[in-house]
Amino acid sequence: MDITRALDALGAHQGVLTEQNRNDLDEKGYTVLPDVIDDEWLEALRTRFEELCEKEGVHAGIEVHQEQGTRRLSDLCNKGPVFDRVYTHPKVLAAVHHVIGRSFKLSSLNARDALPGEGLQGLHADWGADYDGQFHVCNSIWLLDDFSEENGCTRLVPGSHKGLHPRNVLTDAQAPHPDEELLIAPAGTVAVFNSHTWHGGTLNQSKDLPRRAMHCYFTAREHGQQLNQREYLRYETWKRISPAARYILDVDVE
Repeated sequence: MDITRALDALGAHQGVLTEQNRNDLDEKGYTVLPDVIDDEWLEALRTRFEELCEKEGVHAGIEVHQEQGTRRLSDLCNKGPVFDRVYTHPKVLAAVHHVIGRSFKLSSLNARDALPGEGLQGLHADWGADYDGQFHVCNSIWLLDDFSEENGCTRLVPGSHKGLHPRNVLTDAQAPHPDEELLIAPAGTVAVFNSHTWHGGTLNQSKDLPRRAMHCYFTAREHGQQLNQREYLRYETWKRISPAARYILDVDVE
């Protein structure tokens, strides 16, 4: 198995993207894919999100990251078949391949819910260095709830993926950026963004609105994963998924 055969098996050819999608990824650093999650799947994902939060309690998210003022989940690849289509979705994989331009793998599949009065993040990039002529990481945000200015939607700075790392530029990463755009979109939307693009969650200013989202994050294959999928892989997961999906997770056996 290689990336070409894996993507072909999963239907992730460049034709599933529009010319606008590809242009947005090139110029802005992100693109928005509407109606990726249908109503039935959306309800199943929300239900599983709540089940896991209740089951894992204070340990939720501990595999990768816990954050004050948010509900976090991690290692979702191993926590139910409802997540299998997330990291194998053809449009998302095609967009990731367009960004990274070479073989890649899943880095992690996590979820985040910024609680009312919480969630503000400084602008950051998911790659820790200035742009060096190639892209190493690509992320996707799967909206399980409507994203609005009120409930703490994600902000992104278009065009910032081809420049300096924000820590080398910004004096106050939490301050509004004059060029930032807000990801305001309905539940079921997926936004794919070049992870060199400056981005961050905004403050959930609502009294009771949820802001649940999954982060399906990919890296070029030569780099390590945020969560070592081979280390965490459960046998029932390996049995359930296809050879192409195993390749994307980097758990295939040669």
